[in-house]
Amino acid sequence: MAMSGGGGGGLQSEINVTPMVDIMLVLLIIFMVVTPFLQKGITVSIPRDSKFAEEDTNINKESAVIVSIPNDFDYYLGKKKVSLDQLKTEVERALEKKKDEERIVYIKSGVGVSYGEVVNVINAVREKGVDRIGLVADKKKKGAAAEVPAT
Repeated sequence: MAMSGGGGGGLQSEINVTPMVDIMLVLLIIFMVVTPFLQKGITVSIPRDSKFAEEDTNINKESAVIVSIPNDFDYYLGKKKVSLDQLKTEVERALEKKKDEERIVYIKSGVGVSYGEVVNVINAVREKGVDRIGLVADKKKKGAAAEVPAT
């Protein structure tokens, strides 16, 4: 008497989802590993209480010139650490190929960076003939309550 259950060489009518789940998990892991490398420049904790910040989509372009100041006396152009004197020449070199309307330098400053350091970078960039400077801040989310410091 033959058994009529599975185990024979017959056709299966069910979908085997195990290989599909394995592939999806591998893709998820790949995206989780690669995503941090897609960020341009240096991570800077920037001010978040800006109600009037306008979004400039040009900052996301590959050719955008972004100066980051995570701490006092630390200057980065993109991901390259530079001194203030090197910053002047590197900014000039990065802006040589751009048209006049595209000659914008974006400055990201950390929350704890002194105002004088930001002014030093602005002056260094202006020495190279750049009139358009963008200060980067996070836009305040709609409906988000402002944080009130404890007294």
